[in-house]
Amino acid sequence: MKAIIHKGEAGLSGTSYGEVTPIQVKSDEVRVKLKAAGMNHRDLFVLHRHKPEEPALIIGSDGAGIIEEIGEDVSGHKVGDEVMINPGLGWNEISDAPPAGFEIVGFPYNGTFAESIVIPAKNAVSKPEFLSWEEAGVLSLAGLTAYRALFTRGKVQEGMKVFIPGVGGGVATFLLQFALAAGAEVYVSSRSKEKREKALQLGAKQALDSNGNWREAIGGKIDLVIESVGAATFNQSLETLRPGGTLVIFGSSTGDEVKINLRNFFYGQHNILGSTMGSAEEYNEMIALVKKHKIKPVMDETYTLDQYKEAFERLEKAEQLGKIAFRIN
Repeated sequence: MKAIIHKGEAGLSGTSYGEVTPIQVKSDEVRVKLKAAGMNHRDLFVLHRHKPEEPALIIGSDGAGIIEEIGEDVSGHKVGDEVMINPGLGWNEISDAPPAGFEIVGFPYNGTFAESIVIPAKNAVSKPEFLSWEEAGVLSLAGLTAYRALFTRGKVQEGMKVFIPGVGGGVATFLLQFALAAGAEVYVSSRSKEKREKALQLGAKQALDSNGNWREAIGGKIDLVIESVGAATFNQSLETLRPGGTLVIFGSSTGDEVKINLRNFFYGQHNILGSTMGSAEEYNEMIALVKKHKIKPVMDETYTLDQYKEAFERLEKAEQLGKIAFRIN
């Protein structure tokens, strides 16, 4: 089968598109013929975390397709079922943090940028009928990340004021849609006028220029900030919080280390929480929310697998508005 493979030199230069040998299906697994797959920033990190001395790896964490083979001990699935891939391996129930051994499809195990994938049967989840293959193929990882950060960790409630810095990427656009579905009032920021306008079209209350003064615009009003930009926005995000407000962090794209004024922090009675991905239980809750409100991913460009270089370059430059997809079969 054809796949996008990483081996050897770190980065995109170690990536290629070609033939790989399909693996056998074990007794508790299914093989899914993939119709579409979705890109995440994690894919960029994997290109550098996957070591040259390690075996060739099929990258990609998101996908959707049709079950074409089932293991002998599998029940509840049949050949022909339309499913999405839950990329979380080994995290079943909601908990404070992932259990030991938790992994994500696409590293260290083979991923979804291929014509098919073999996964545990419990990670194949029924595809909502109202989603296209491309929409279903980009939903899982970003949607689950947004759901846990917003609901499990951030405990969003109707009427809360939520701020999302750096709107435009996959998780951020899901955060905006999920928060609105929960009845929150949502504020966003972006350097891109196009992304700010799109956020307003989706229902954001206010879309701020990232280069502006957030404190003057919304300082002291926000109940909950969901932060992923990192060092470039961290302190400004803190300054938007009301006394006792909460900041949830799930990423750090502009740097991992920050300097904060502790006195302002503890006088403000603020809460800072970390979040990443989520459990199978949260995945099912996220899908239920999507179905209830008929939420569709904001889609950016769609490519074929052999156009992987263009897709990765677009993702790396942060040019996308919403999710980038691969159309496969």
